[in-house]
Amino acid sequence: MKNTSFKQCVDIRQDPFVKGLVARLPEQYRDSFDNEQLVALKIAMGARQWGNHLLDVRGTLGFWRWRYYYVVIGGRERRTLSRRQQNMARMTKLYVLALFLMFSALLGVLMIYLVKSAIGIDLIPGFSWKIWDWFNNVVL
Repeated sequence: MKNTSFKQCVDIRQDPFVKGLVARLPEQYRDSFDNEQLVALKIAMGARQWGNHLLDVRGTLGFWRWRYYYVVIGGRERRTLSRRQQNMARMTKLYVLALFLMFSALLGVLMIYLVKSAIGIDLIPGFSWKIWDWFNNVVL
């Protein structure tokens, strides 16, 4: 029994994806596909196309005679992840959280040190990290 859901009123050959697909086929096969087959090919190959992403940065860099392209994409994960990928994602989140906490703690200690120095509190007489002097010269 044939699936008639692939039947379309418009000629699928006008679709940009199908035009590109047919153009890449050898000439002797270009006219051998009917609309139903072309729609099935479009559906099967459509999963390979990039979707819309929240972050989508593409560009090229030229170095002397060579040109290189780069692509940075990001967005919500829509795929189902394997157990290994899930574990890797958890480890990555853990490392990012640890780095954030370390950075926040160091920034907090620096702020406390600067406030202490601004007030004039000297915890170890005759010793200084010279951070307050640098801060006064550069920032203030």
